[in-house]
Amino acid sequence: MAQSLPEPFRSLVVRCGQELNALRGYPEDRFADIIQEVGFSCDLCTRCCTRAFNGHVHLLDDDAERVYSHDPAALEPAFPYAFCDLHGTFYVSGYTIRSRQDAAGSCLFLEDGRCRIYNDRPMICRVYPFMLHREPDGEGVIDWRQISGLDEHGYYHTHIPRDEAFRVARKTRAFEEALLCHEMAFLEFIGDYFSRNGLRHVRKVYDDRMREYERGAAVRVMVYFRGRFEPCEVCPGQAVRMTG
Repeated sequence: MAQSLPEPFRSLVVRCGQELNALRGYPEDRFADIIQEVGFSCDLCTRCCTRAFNGHVHLLDDDAERVYSHDPAALEPAFPYAFCDLHGTFYVSGYTIRSRQDAAGSCLFLEDGRCRIYNDRPMICRVYPFMLHREPDGEGVIDWRQISGLDEHGYYHTHIPRDEAFRVARKTRAFEEALLCHEMAFLEFIGDYFSRNGLRHVRKVYDDRMREYERGAAVRVMVYFRGRFEPCEVCPGQAVRMTG
């Protein structure tokens, strides 16, 4: 399908496919070695539960549904938004969890240093701080990254049994694969949607609308969820899903 998509969606789908193949080819035993070497153990500092430390948590569709079951008002479109059409409507690949609007951007479900939905927490919270994807470092060098926030939280060099290391490695890879597949599906869907509706991504409109948003104006955001777009009206600190 990628070849029939307009740009920039075609190139982005191809790039995601390449990343997916690289992920699937990453040696599991090497990842397990790194997990054992790092020996991460949580110290309940809750830094990972703040946007100041981790940005926006990206929810898979199943995660979003579980979060919604606990609090329908807890979801908002993940930021930053990916695209903006010539009419000023933004598009993004999924939802995130609202913050408490405090200085740290604490997760809405963080209460007295504990997660109120711990048993139903999103997949990214279950695998954190482990990760398995390629991204640039502070100097722009792109390479594999296997742990987030190294030496910035938690305990290190604790003993992790070999079978546990492999379990964490498989779980983390499964999350990263699901995230890439979701992104590819979003790109294919929006590419086809733009093509059928005579739309295109316009950077100037994106920037103009973002400036209006930052001054308090409401914007319309189309969120890719369960294979379709859900419209949301968003203004700073508030998001309303326009769906039943």
